[in-house]
Amino acid sequence: MPAKITNVERFTLQVPFVDRVRTEMERAGVHTWSELEITRVETDAGVVGWGETIQNYTWGRVKAHERVIGESPFAHMWDDSLGAGLQMALFDAAGKIAGVPLYQLLGTKCRDWCAISFWDHDMSPEKYEIEAKTAVELGYTCIKIKTRPWFDVRETIRRISEATPDHFRIDADWNAFLNNASNAIPLLRELEETYPKIKIFEDPIPREDAPGNRFLRTQIQSSIAHHYGVIEPREGMEMGGVCDGWVLGGGVDGITKQGRTAAALRMPFFLQMVGAGPTTALSLHLSAVLTHAQWPTITCHELYEHSLLKERIPVLGGHARVPEAPGLGIEMDEDAIEKYRVEKADHSTPRRLVKVTRAGNINIYFANSAQKWTFFQGGNHPVDEWGSSTELLDDDGSADFADLHARASVSPVLTDE
Repeated sequence: MPAKITNVERFTLQVPFVDRVRTEMERAGVHTWSELEITRVETDAGVVGWGETIQNYTWGRVKAHERVIGESPFAHMWDDSLGAGLQMALFDAAGKIAGVPLYQLLGTKCRDWCAISFWDHDMSPEKYEIEAKTAVELGYTCIKIKTRPWFDVRETIRRISEATPDHFRIDADWNAFLNNASNAIPLLRELEETYPKIKIFEDPIPREDAPGNRFLRTQIQSSIAHHYGVIEPREGMEMGGVCDGWVLGGGVDGITKQGRTAAALRMPFFLQMVGAGPTTALSLHLSAVLTHAQWPTITCHELYEHSLLKERIPVLGGHARVPEAPGLGIEMDEDAIEKYRVEKADHSTPRRLVKVTRAGNINIYFANSAQKWTFFQGGNHPVDEWGSSTELLDDDGSADFADLHARASVSPVLTDE
């Protein structure tokens, strides 16, 4: 008789980010990624499978785990609708039951070592320099950064370039903040000509702007990546191509299908699966069987205070080895899991203002990070201007701060002091 699932346990962890980036994650509004739901699947074969869900980022939360009770892990492991953590735990259990590493359940292995990138959210040029040096120390040869109009992009890339070895590379994710091709072309040309470590620009302008992306590709030398599916691959190819490769994410079934399409089109892709150690391990197994997972896998596991694994996944020359032990091929640190376990995650932060200083000493005050996105993507200020800087202002208890915060909560406040 095949092994059956006898119990599914789900519980919440709050795993802080490392001190050097914690405030930056709070300013960017992504500190809530510290909330992880762990899924633990037990079977009547005595095998336990583990999975994780980054509750405020991952493609799918676990909702109805009861429907897998009494079933074989093999019967449901390809079902993306189960959510990230449960699907991961089923694959882990299935691999352990079969006595094989997870990649053998996914397809034919095409590589032993997978390219992997260090990743950080947007931050100051000075802090990005520290992150780049940290990446090198940890074995990485690439960093993916967030380029934003509220920081000086030129200074950021200059600092990273000067702080890293010649073989190091930089990939820049704009999240469409350049808005259109007329903004993007001169700026991207300057960057790639001045800083040869730049290799890939992700989403410089909105993904759905097919004509703009097609024209942009003809005007710069660096590769352009877009998230898969906004413009269908066939439409993009018929238009002459809107990008050079993709960003893939989501459930295992969806990623596998998208990866095969990318291979048929001979287009590389980033596999983007943000999470701690378990998610990183899953990404390596997928990279092992998807031939065109040729751009560095993106996770953020190095930014967590603890990866939830007993041993760090080593990175050598910008690559991580695919685990060979059964299932995910990792050993969970159950002491760490207990340490970070909470009834409910607390994402509260002190009251602050975000102050963006622009050229000409124009200051813009925001009450939260979401306002910055709306403000700059809405064309309220130039998005291709050099010299910007950003700082967090803590509540000093004064009436002036309270007044400014109240006004900024309604709408960003501009001053020229």
